Amino acid sequence: MISNESTLVLILAGGVGSRLNNLVQTRAKPAVPFGGIYRIIDFSLSNVMNAGLTQVGVLTQYKPLSLMRHLGTGEAWGFTGRTRGVKILPPRTGSKDSDWYQGTADAVRQNIDFIKAHPAKELILLSGDHIYKMDFDDMVASHRQKNADVTVGMMVVPESEIHQFGAGITNDEGRIVEWEEKPKVARTNLASMGIYVFNTEYLLEMLSQDKDETDFGMHLLPRAIENHNVFAYPFHGYWRDVGTIQAYWQANMDLLKEDAVISPEKWGIRPNVEENVRGRIAYSPDRPPARFAAGCNVKGSMISAGCVIEGEVTNSVLSPGVHVKPGAVVRDSILFHDCIVGEGACLDLTILDKRAMIGKNAIIGYGDDKETVNVKYPSHLYTGITLVGKEVEVPEGARVGRNCILQPWSKEADFPSLEVKSGESV
Repeated sequence: MISNESTLVLILAGGVGSRLNNLVQTRAKPAVPFGGIYRIIDFSLSNVMNAGLTQVGVLTQYKPLSLMRHLGTGEAWGFTGRTRGVKILPPRTGSKDSDWYQGTADAVRQNIDFIKAHPAKELILLSGDHIYKMDFDDMVASHRQKNADVTVGMMVVPESEIHQFGAGITNDEGRIVEWEEKPKVARTNLASMGIYVFNTEYLLEMLSQDKDETDFGMHLLPRAIENHNVFAYPFHGYWRDVGTIQAYWQANMDLLKEDAVISPEKWGIRPNVEENVRGRIAYSPDRPPARFAAGCNVKGSMISAGCVIEGEVTNSVLSPGVHVKPGAVVRDSILFHDCIVGEGACLDLTILDKRAMIGKNAIIGYGDDKETVNVKYPSHLYTGITLVGKEVEVPEGARVGRNCILQPWSKEADFPSLEVKSGESV
Protein backbone atom coordinates (compact mmCIF):
# COMPACT_ATOMS: atom_id res chain seq x y z
CA MET A 1 0.00 0.00 0.00
CA ILE A 2 1.17 3.54 -0.77
CA SER A 3 2.78 5.36 2.12
CA ASN A 4 0.24 7.90 3.37
CA GLU A 5 2.91 10.54 3.81
CA SER A 6 4.38 10.14 0.32
CA THR A 7 1.34 10.91 -1.82
CA LEU A 8 -1.15 13.79 -1.93
CA VAL A 9 -4.44 13.63 -3.87
CA LEU A 10 -6.20 16.45 -5.70
CA ILE A 11 -9.66 15.80 -7.15
CA LEU A 12 -10.90 18.16 -9.86
CA ALA A 13 -14.61 18.64 -9.18
CA GLY A 14 -15.38 22.10 -10.51
CA GLY A 15 -16.49 21.52 -14.09
CA VAL A 16 -19.87 22.77 -15.27
CA GLY A 17 -20.83 19.50 -16.94
CA SER A 18 -23.34 21.37 -19.10
CA ARG A 19 -24.12 18.35 -21.33
CA LEU A 20 -25.97 16.81 -18.37
CA ASN A 21 -28.45 19.64 -18.82
CA ASN A 22 -30.92 20.09 -15.97
CA LEU A 23 -29.24 17.39 -13.84
CA VAL A 24 -26.53 19.99 -13.16
CA GLN A 25 -28.80 23.02 -12.99
CA THR A 26 -28.83 22.84 -9.20
CA ARG A 27 -25.65 20.88 -8.44
CA ALA A 28 -22.07 20.25 -9.54
CA LYS A 29 -21.57 17.34 -11.93
CA PRO A 30 -19.68 15.19 -9.37
CA ALA A 31 -22.65 15.58 -6.98
CA VAL A 32 -25.17 14.07 -9.42
CA PRO A 33 -26.79 10.96 -7.88
CA PHE A 34 -25.80 7.62 -9.38
CA GLY A 35 -26.87 4.03 -8.92
CA GLY A 36 -29.57 4.75 -6.37
CA ILE A 37 -27.52 5.57 -3.27
CA TYR A 38 -24.27 7.02 -4.61
CA ARG A 39 -23.06 10.23 -6.14
CA ILE A 40 -20.56 10.29 -8.99
CA ILE A 41 -17.69 11.60 -6.85
CA ASP A 42 -18.08 8.65 -4.46
CA PHE A 43 -16.12 6.52 -6.92
CA SER A 44 -13.00 8.72 -6.90
CA LEU A 45 -13.22 9.25 -3.14
CA SER A 46 -13.61 5.54 -2.46
CA ASN A 47 -10.70 4.61 -4.76
CA VAL A 48 -8.57 7.03 -2.77
CA MET A 49 -9.86 5.60 0.52
CA ASN A 50 -9.18 2.02 -0.60
CA ALA A 51 -5.58 2.95 -1.43
CA GLY A 52 -5.08 4.14 2.14
CA LEU A 53 -4.48 7.74 1.10
CA THR A 54 -5.53 10.26 3.71
CA GLN A 55 -4.75 13.78 2.48
CA VAL A 56 -7.17 14.98 -0.18
CA GLY A 57 -7.99 18.34 -1.71
CA VAL A 58 -11.23 18.71 -3.70
CA LEU A 59 -11.16 21.60 -6.17
CA THR A 60 -14.67 22.99 -6.52
CA GLN A 61 -16.13 25.82 -8.55
CA TYR A 62 -19.53 25.45 -10.24
CA LYS A 63 -22.56 25.24 -7.88
CA PRO A 64 -20.48 23.71 -5.09
CA LEU A 65 -22.99 23.72 -2.20
CA SER A 66 -24.55 20.32 -2.91
CA LEU A 67 -21.09 18.81 -3.31
CA MET A 68 -19.78 20.45 -0.15
CA ARG A 69 -22.75 19.15 1.85
CA HIS A 70 -22.15 15.70 0.46
CA LEU A 71 -18.46 15.69 1.36
CA GLY A 72 -19.05 17.06 4.84
CA THR A 73 -16.05 16.31 7.05
CA GLY A 74 -15.01 13.36 4.91
CA GLU A 75 -16.02 10.94 7.64
CA ALA A 76 -17.93 8.70 5.22
CA TRP A 77 -14.63 7.81 3.52
CA GLY A 78 -12.43 7.76 6.61
CA PHE A 79 -10.88 11.18 6.01
CA THR A 80 -11.17 12.43 9.59
CA GLY A 81 -8.50 12.30 12.27
CA ARG A 82 -5.26 13.91 13.28
CA THR A 83 -3.39 12.84 10.14
CA ARG A 84 -6.37 12.63 7.79
CA GLY A 85 -8.44 15.22 6.02
CA VAL A 86 -10.39 16.31 2.97
CA LYS A 87 -10.20 20.00 2.13
CA ILE A 88 -12.56 21.95 -0.14
CA LEU A 89 -10.52 24.22 -2.42
CA PRO A 90 -12.62 26.87 -4.26
CA PRO A 91 -11.12 29.52 -6.59
CA ARG A 92 -9.45 32.23 -4.54
CA THR A 93 -8.14 34.88 -6.91
CA GLY A 94 -11.28 36.99 -6.94
CA SER A 95 -15.05 37.15 -6.98
CA LYS A 96 -15.73 37.53 -10.73
CA ASP A 97 -16.42 34.68 -13.13
CA SER A 98 -13.23 35.63 -14.95
CA ASP A 99 -11.32 34.83 -11.77
CA TRP A 100 -12.58 31.25 -11.73
CA TYR A 101 -10.29 28.37 -12.58
CA GLN A 102 -9.38 28.80 -16.24
CA GLY A 103 -8.45 25.15 -16.75
CA THR A 104 -7.14 22.08 -14.97
CA ALA A 105 -3.58 23.37 -14.67
CA ASP A 106 -4.76 26.79 -13.51
CA ALA A 107 -6.89 25.11 -10.84
CA VAL A 108 -3.89 23.27 -9.46
CA ARG A 109 -1.68 26.37 -9.78
CA GLN A 110 -4.11 28.37 -7.63
CA ASN A 111 -3.66 25.80 -4.88
CA ILE A 112 0.11 25.54 -4.77
CA ASP A 113 0.02 26.66 -1.14
CA PHE A 114 -2.11 23.62 -0.27
CA ILE A 115 0.38 21.35 -2.06
CA LYS A 116 3.33 22.89 -0.23
CA ALA A 117 1.50 22.63 3.10
CA HIS A 118 1.17 18.87 2.56
CA PRO A 119 4.68 17.77 1.47
CA ALA A 120 4.54 14.61 -0.62
CA LYS A 121 6.80 12.79 -3.05
CA GLU A 122 3.99 12.30 -5.56
CA LEU A 123 0.71 13.98 -6.33
CA ILE A 124 -2.23 12.05 -7.78
CA LEU A 125 -4.57 14.21 -9.84
CA LEU A 126 -8.06 12.84 -10.46
CA SER A 127 -11.36 13.88 -11.98
CA GLY A 128 -14.39 13.69 -9.72
CA ASP A 129 -16.85 12.76 -12.46
CA HIS A 130 -15.90 9.28 -13.63
CA ILE A 131 -17.33 5.85 -12.79
CA TYR A 132 -14.50 3.35 -12.27
CA LYS A 133 -12.36 1.31 -9.89
CA MET A 134 -8.60 1.74 -10.00
CA ASP A 135 -5.70 0.45 -7.92
CA PHE A 136 -3.69 3.58 -7.21
CA ASP A 137 -1.06 1.50 -5.37
CA ASP A 138 -0.17 -0.25 -8.61
CA MET A 139 -0.19 2.97 -10.61
CA VAL A 140 2.19 4.72 -8.21
CA ALA A 141 4.42 1.62 -8.11
CA SER A 142 4.60 1.70 -11.94
CA HIS A 143 5.39 5.42 -11.82
CA ARG A 144 8.30 4.83 -9.48
CA GLN A 145 9.60 1.75 -11.28
CA LYS A 146 9.86 3.62 -14.56
CA ASN A 147 11.37 6.70 -12.91
CA ALA A 148 8.65 8.76 -14.55
CA ASP A 149 8.10 12.46 -14.08
CA VAL A 150 4.45 12.00 -15.06
CA THR A 151 2.32 8.89 -15.44
CA VAL A 152 -0.99 9.08 -17.31
CA GLY A 153 -3.79 6.56 -16.80
CA MET A 154 -4.82 5.43 -20.29
CA MET A 155 -7.16 2.90 -21.85
CA VAL A 156 -8.14 1.70 -25.31
CA VAL A 157 -11.37 3.24 -26.64
CA PRO A 158 -13.09 2.85 -30.02
CA GLU A 159 -11.53 5.04 -32.67
CA SER A 160 -14.91 6.68 -33.20
CA GLU A 161 -14.69 8.07 -29.65
CA ILE A 162 -11.06 9.18 -29.53
CA HIS A 163 -11.99 12.74 -30.52
CA GLN A 164 -13.46 13.17 -27.03
CA PHE A 165 -10.15 12.52 -25.24
CA GLY A 166 -6.51 13.32 -25.04
CA ALA A 167 -4.70 10.68 -27.09
CA GLY A 168 -1.20 9.32 -26.62
CA ILE A 169 1.16 7.40 -28.89
CA THR A 170 3.59 5.20 -26.94
CA ASN A 171 6.81 3.34 -27.70
CA ASP A 172 7.60 -0.27 -26.76
CA GLU A 173 8.50 0.77 -23.21
CA GLY A 174 5.16 2.49 -22.63
CA ARG A 175 6.66 5.96 -22.81
CA ILE A 176 4.37 8.53 -24.42
CA VAL A 177 6.19 10.03 -27.40
CA GLU A 178 3.36 12.01 -29.01
CA TRP A 179 0.21 13.63 -27.69
CA GLU A 180 -2.90 15.03 -29.32
CA GLU A 181 -5.73 16.66 -27.39
CA LYS A 182 -9.12 15.60 -28.79
CA PRO A 183 -7.81 14.79 -32.29
CA LYS A 184 -10.24 15.00 -35.19
CA VAL A 185 -8.44 12.19 -37.03
CA ALA A 186 -7.46 9.19 -34.93
CA ARG A 187 -3.81 8.10 -35.01
CA THR A 188 -4.18 5.95 -31.91
CA ASN A 189 -6.93 4.38 -29.82
CA LEU A 190 -5.16 5.01 -26.50
CA ALA A 191 -7.09 7.64 -24.56
CA SER A 192 -6.34 9.58 -21.41
CA MET A 193 -8.59 8.87 -18.42
CA GLY A 194 -7.82 12.20 -16.76
CA ILE A 195 -5.88 10.38 -14.02
CA TYR A 196 -2.26 11.42 -13.42
CA VAL A 197 0.63 10.78 -11.07
CA PHE A 198 3.19 13.61 -10.89
CA ASN A 199 6.44 13.91 -9.06
CA THR A 200 5.43 16.81 -6.86
CA GLU A 201 8.57 18.88 -7.31
CA TYR A 202 8.42 18.36 -11.04
CA LEU A 203 4.79 19.49 -11.13
CA LEU A 204 5.52 22.62 -9.12
CA GLU A 205 8.38 23.49 -11.47
CA MET A 206 6.16 22.99 -14.53
CA LEU A 207 3.40 25.18 -13.09
CA SER A 208 5.83 27.99 -12.30
CA GLN A 209 7.29 28.27 -15.79
CA ASP A 210 4.40 29.69 -17.81
CA LYS A 211 1.25 30.91 -16.11
CA ASP A 212 -0.51 31.24 -19.46
CA GLU A 213 -0.57 27.45 -19.66
CA THR A 214 -3.94 26.71 -18.09
CA ASP A 215 -4.70 23.12 -19.11
CA PHE A 216 -2.83 19.86 -18.61
CA GLY A 217 -3.96 18.18 -21.83
CA MET A 218 -3.53 21.22 -24.04
CA HIS A 219 -0.38 22.69 -22.55
CA LEU A 220 1.59 20.96 -19.81
CA LEU A 221 1.48 17.36 -21.01
CA PRO A 222 2.73 18.10 -24.54
CA ARG A 223 5.63 20.09 -23.06
CA ALA A 224 6.42 17.35 -20.56
CA ILE A 225 6.32 14.65 -23.27
CA GLU A 226 8.71 16.64 -25.44
CA ASN A 227 11.28 17.20 -22.70
CA HIS A 228 10.89 14.63 -19.92
CA ASN A 229 9.76 11.13 -18.91
CA VAL A 230 6.02 10.69 -19.37
CA PHE A 231 4.65 7.14 -19.28
CA ALA A 232 1.25 5.56 -19.89
CA TYR A 233 -0.32 3.39 -17.23
CA PRO A 234 -2.58 0.91 -19.07
CA PHE A 235 -6.01 0.35 -17.54
CA HIS A 236 -8.22 -2.57 -18.56
CA GLY A 237 -11.23 -2.37 -16.23
CA TYR A 238 -14.54 -0.52 -16.35
CA TRP A 239 -14.27 3.24 -16.72
CA ARG A 240 -16.85 5.66 -18.02
CA ASP A 241 -16.92 9.42 -18.32
CA VAL A 242 -20.58 10.14 -17.54
CA GLY A 243 -20.47 13.63 -18.99
CA THR A 244 -23.42 13.17 -21.35
CA ILE A 245 -27.01 12.14 -20.68
CA GLN A 246 -26.59 9.02 -22.83
CA ALA A 247 -23.35 7.97 -21.07
CA TYR A 248 -24.88 8.65 -17.65
CA TRP A 249 -27.99 6.62 -18.47
CA GLN A 250 -25.90 3.77 -19.91
CA ALA A 251 -23.63 3.57 -16.85
CA ASN A 252 -26.70 3.24 -14.63
CA MET A 253 -28.09 0.55 -16.93
CA ASP A 254 -24.74 -1.28 -16.77
CA LEU A 255 -25.43 -1.86 -13.07
CA LEU A 256 -28.46 -3.97 -13.97
CA LYS A 257 -26.87 -6.42 -16.40
CA GLU A 258 -26.67 -10.05 -15.30
CA ASP A 259 -22.96 -10.12 -16.14
CA ALA A 260 -22.37 -6.57 -14.88
CA VAL A 261 -18.73 -5.50 -14.90
CA ILE A 262 -19.59 -2.56 -12.64
CA SER A 263 -20.28 -3.42 -9.02
CA PRO A 264 -19.97 -0.55 -6.55
CA GLU A 265 -20.47 -2.82 -3.54
CA LYS A 266 -17.77 -5.30 -4.60
CA TRP A 267 -15.51 -2.42 -5.53
CA GLY A 268 -15.78 -1.00 -2.03
CA ILE A 269 -17.46 2.20 -3.19
CA ARG A 270 -18.84 4.00 -0.17
CA PRO A 271 -21.70 6.53 -0.22
CA ASN A 272 -22.36 9.21 2.36
CA VAL A 273 -25.39 7.94 4.24
CA GLU A 274 -26.31 11.47 5.30
CA GLU A 275 -28.95 13.06 3.07
CA ASN A 276 -29.87 16.72 2.95
CA VAL A 277 -33.64 16.84 2.57
CA ARG A 278 -34.92 20.43 2.27
CA GLY A 279 -32.18 21.66 4.58
CA ARG A 280 -32.64 18.85 7.11
CA ILE A 281 -30.05 16.12 7.60
CA ALA A 282 -31.49 12.61 7.35
CA TYR A 283 -29.77 9.25 7.28
CA SER A 284 -30.36 6.66 4.56
CA PRO A 285 -30.22 3.76 7.05
CA ASP A 286 -33.13 5.37 8.92
CA ARG A 287 -35.40 4.85 5.92
CA PRO A 288 -37.61 1.76 6.20
CA PRO A 289 -36.91 -1.23 3.98
CA ALA A 290 -38.36 -1.11 0.49
CA ARG A 291 -41.94 -2.37 0.42
CA PHE A 292 -43.32 -4.44 -2.43
CA ALA A 293 -47.12 -4.52 -2.43
CA ALA A 294 -49.18 -7.53 -3.45
CA GLY A 295 -49.53 -7.63 -7.22
CA CYS A 296 -46.52 -5.46 -8.02
CA ASN A 297 -44.04 -6.62 -10.65
CA VAL A 298 -40.31 -5.85 -10.49
CA LYS A 299 -37.79 -7.15 -13.05
CA GLY A 300 -34.07 -6.49 -13.43
CA SER A 301 -34.11 -3.33 -11.35
CA MET A 302 -32.29 -1.72 -8.43
CA ILE A 303 -34.69 -0.63 -5.68
CA SER A 304 -33.35 1.43 -2.76
CA ALA A 305 -34.51 1.65 0.85
CA GLY A 306 -37.73 3.52 1.53
CA CYS A 307 -39.24 2.77 -1.89
CA VAL A 308 -42.85 1.62 -2.16
CA ILE A 309 -43.63 -0.41 -5.27
CA GLU A 310 -47.29 -1.01 -6.04
CA GLY A 311 -47.02 -1.02 -9.85
CA GLU A 312 -44.50 -2.36 -12.38
CA VAL A 313 -40.77 -1.55 -12.51
CA THR A 314 -38.54 -3.00 -15.24
CA ASN A 315 -34.84 -2.41 -15.92
CA SER A 316 -34.73 0.76 -13.81
CA VAL A 317 -32.74 2.33 -10.97
CA LEU A 318 -34.74 3.83 -8.09
CA SER A 319 -33.14 5.98 -5.39
CA PRO A 320 -34.45 5.97 -1.78
CA GLY A 321 -38.05 7.00 -1.13
CA VAL A 322 -39.55 6.51 -4.60
CA HIS A 323 -43.25 5.58 -4.68
CA VAL A 324 -44.62 3.78 -7.72
CA LYS A 325 -48.40 3.72 -7.26
CA PRO A 326 -50.87 1.04 -8.40
CA GLY A 327 -51.10 0.57 -12.15
CA ALA A 328 -48.02 2.72 -12.79
CA VAL A 329 -45.28 1.42 -15.10
CA VAL A 330 -41.59 2.39 -14.98
CA ARG A 331 -39.29 1.08 -17.75
CA ASP A 332 -35.63 1.74 -18.59
CA SER A 333 -35.60 4.77 -16.30
CA ILE A 334 -33.66 6.40 -13.48
CA LEU A 335 -35.56 7.97 -10.58
CA PHE A 336 -33.84 10.12 -7.97
CA HIS A 337 -34.87 10.43 -4.32
CA ASP A 338 -38.52 10.70 -3.24
CA CYS A 339 -40.16 10.80 -6.67
CA ILE A 340 -43.83 9.85 -6.92
CA VAL A 341 -45.26 8.07 -9.95
CA GLY A 342 -49.04 8.40 -9.85
CA GLU A 343 -51.63 5.71 -10.46
CA GLY A 344 -51.70 4.48 -14.03
CA ALA A 345 -48.78 6.69 -15.07
CA CYS A 346 -46.09 5.37 -17.41
CA LEU A 347 -42.40 6.27 -17.59
CA ASP A 348 -40.26 4.97 -20.45
CA LEU A 349 -36.61 5.94 -20.99
CA THR A 350 -36.88 8.80 -18.50
CA ILE A 351 -34.69 10.39 -15.83
CA LEU A 352 -36.53 12.02 -12.93
CA ASP A 353 -34.68 14.40 -10.63
CA LYS A 354 -35.47 14.55 -6.90
CA ARG A 355 -39.04 14.85 -5.68
CA ALA A 356 -40.57 14.92 -9.16
CA MET A 357 -44.29 14.09 -9.11
CA ILE A 358 -45.90 12.38 -12.08
CA GLY A 359 -49.67 12.85 -12.18
CA LYS A 360 -52.23 10.09 -12.50
CA ASN A 361 -52.31 8.46 -15.97
CA ALA A 362 -49.54 10.74 -17.29
CA ILE A 363 -47.16 9.29 -19.87
CA ILE A 364 -43.49 10.34 -20.01
CA GLY A 365 -41.66 9.03 -23.07
CA TYR A 366 -44.55 8.14 -25.33
CA GLY A 367 -44.34 7.09 -28.97
CA ASP A 368 -41.57 5.56 -31.07
CA ASP A 369 -40.02 8.82 -32.29
CA LYS A 370 -36.55 8.68 -30.75
CA GLU A 371 -34.91 10.49 -33.65
CA THR A 372 -36.46 13.94 -33.15
CA VAL A 373 -33.70 15.58 -31.12
CA ASN A 374 -34.39 18.22 -28.51
CA VAL A 375 -34.89 21.54 -30.27
CA LYS A 376 -33.06 23.67 -27.70
CA TYR A 377 -30.30 21.18 -26.89
CA PRO A 378 -29.86 18.86 -29.88
CA SER A 379 -26.42 17.70 -28.70
CA HIS A 380 -27.74 16.80 -25.23
CA LEU A 381 -30.86 14.77 -25.96
CA TYR A 382 -30.89 12.72 -29.14
CA THR A 383 -31.37 9.05 -28.15
CA GLY A 384 -34.94 9.17 -26.85
CA ILE A 385 -34.25 9.95 -23.18
CA THR A 386 -36.51 12.54 -21.55
CA LEU A 387 -35.40 14.64 -18.56
CA VAL A 388 -37.75 15.68 -15.77
CA GLY A 389 -36.18 18.28 -13.46
CA LYS A 390 -36.17 18.59 -9.69
CA GLU A 391 -39.62 18.93 -8.06
CA VAL A 392 -41.46 19.07 -11.37
CA GLU A 393 -45.19 18.36 -11.09
CA VAL A 394 -46.46 16.72 -14.26
CA PRO A 395 -50.23 17.21 -14.64
CA GLU A 396 -52.67 14.34 -14.54
CA GLY A 397 -53.15 12.84 -17.99
CA ALA A 398 -50.20 14.69 -19.58
CA ARG A 399 -48.35 13.11 -22.52
CA VAL A 400 -44.63 13.92 -22.85
CA GLY A 401 -42.70 12.56 -25.83
CA ARG A 402 -39.06 11.62 -26.42
CA ASN A 403 -35.99 13.84 -26.00
CA CYS A 404 -38.02 16.33 -23.98
CA ILE A 405 -36.87 18.56 -21.12
CA LEU A 406 -39.10 19.59 -18.22
CA GLN A 407 -37.26 22.31 -16.34
CA PRO A 408 -36.88 22.10 -12.53
CA TRP A 409 -39.84 23.33 -10.45
CA SER A 410 -42.22 23.37 -13.41
CA LYS A 411 -45.83 23.16 -12.21
CA GLU A 412 -49.12 22.43 -13.96
CA ALA A 413 -49.58 26.09 -14.91
CA ASP A 414 -46.24 26.03 -16.80
CA PHE A 415 -47.47 23.40 -19.27
CA PRO A 416 -48.97 25.12 -22.35
CA SER A 417 -51.03 21.97 -22.98
CA LEU A 418 -51.25 18.40 -21.77
CA GLU A 419 -49.15 17.25 -24.73
CA VAL A 420 -45.43 17.93 -24.98
CA LYS A 421 -44.26 16.62 -28.34
CA SER A 422 -40.91 14.89 -28.88
CA GLY A 423 -38.01 17.35 -28.82
CA GLU A 424 -39.96 20.07 -27.00
CA SER A 425 -39.21 21.64 -23.60
CA VAL A 426 -41.28 23.13 -20.78
